[in-house]
Order: sequence, then C-alpha cells, then structure tokens
Amino acid sequence: MATKIKKILDLVPRDSLLFSSWMASQGLDRKEQTLYVRSGWLERVAQGAYKIAGSTPTLYGAVASYNNQLGKSCHVGASSALDLRGFSHFVSMGKPQAYLFTAKESRLPGWLPKSEWDMTVKYFTSSVFGKETGLELYDYNGAQLLISSPERAFMECLLLSPEQFSLMDSYYVMEMLTTLRPSLVQQLLEECSSVKVKRLFLYMAEKAGHSWFRALDSSKINLGSGVRNISATGRFISKYQMIIPSDLADYE
Repeated sequence: MATKIKKILDLVPRDSLLFSSWMASQGLDRKEQTLYVRSGWLERVAQGAYKIAGSTPTLYGAVASYNNQLGKSCHVGASSALDLRGFSHFVSMGKPQAYLFTAKESRLPGWLPKSEWDMTVKYFTSSVFGKETGLELYDYNGAQLLISSPERAFMECLLLSPEQFSLMDSYYVMEMLTTLRPSLVQQLLEECSSVKVKRLFLYMAEKAGHSWFRALDSSKINLGSGVRNISATGRFISKYQMIIPSDLADYE
C-alpha cells in the first residue's frame, strides 16, 4: 500500500497540494485517499485537497498544483511577478504580498485565497487582457508556476493603481524595464480593454526614454476618447488626455 502513495508523492514538490481528482487519475481512488489520511500519509486541507503529512505547502506551490493538476490558469501577476523576475521596488510590510489573477469565469475555490499561507493573498478577477497573452511558465521550487511576463505584470500594476500601487512607485519600476519586448508590448496594448492602463503605460514608457518605445505603433492602439482623471488633482497631460499626480508629471 505504501508503494502506491510513494509513487504519487514522488511526482510533486513537497510544498505542493494534492488534489483528489488528480490523485484518482494517477490510480489512487478516493477510498484509498481516505485510508492514507487515516494511516498518516496525507492530511486534508479542504474538500478535495490534501497535503503531504507534516509538510507546509507554500502559496506558490499550491497555485502551481491547482493549475497543473486541475488544468486551471490562475497566474501570479503585478508586482509579485516582477519580484520573481528581479524587478523589485514595491516593498510591503510584514508578510510578502502575492497578487493572483484569474478570468472572471474561472474563480478560485473560496478556501484557497482565504487559507493561511506564507504570503498575504491579493486576489483579483480580470478580463482586461487577452487570456493567455503575456503569461509564461516559471520554475518555482521544481514546479511550473504560471506568471505574468514583465510586460503584462507592469500593466497589471497600472490596472490596480492607485489603490494598490502608487503611480510614482510604478514609474520607478518602469525606469528599470529597459529590455521589454516591443512585439509583446504592442500585442498587449492592442488587446487591453483599459484605456487608463494604455495611456499610463505609453506616457511612462515615453517619459523613461526606452528604445523599445520607438518600435511601438500607437496608431493601432485604441486610446479611447475624453479626459481620464487618474488623479483628483495634478497635471493635465494633453498628449494622453489625462490628469496625473504632480509628483509624477514633474519628476525628471
């Protein structure tokens, strides 16, 4: 009996979750799973989800398990994805924060974002970007974790600004993004449905003077019409028809 569960456990990193339906697909039926809980091999986390007895699953390990075992597409995005790529500027006090995203029609099970993890979960549903555009697999502790590319991650920061991220902090990150891929930036901006994100992104990229900005074709990007009040008070940027905070407009 022990040989069967050992084969299952050899397939996943120790910080993973094990989902019941996936274990069943690997030859361990639900009755056997219950027996392994009773015999001390598995511990139940939630309905249909288990962990290796004595282990402490990480949030990213859990997300990777959720995606890879159940065929889902929850991704790590915004500042969290930038941190994984080494573009770290947003500093949180206490536990690090993890920004997770799913499409609106593919919500996470309620227990997953509400459980106690090694990170504070910030969970959002959004259909602003093309579903898969700018998403990449990242090796995390031996598991394949779905994360936003730097191009998409930065746009997600703008989407959540100014409530989650200050625009000034976002601009400091933009200054570091010297190697963005213009073809991917172009595709994301064309597919993005948020006028705020598109105007802010183009403004910041132009202000930072990145060489890849010159490769973009703004005529193919729908920037909408009318003025956008990004800030209640500040400076009016006529080219992008928006009001932004004075500290950003005046920064050199």
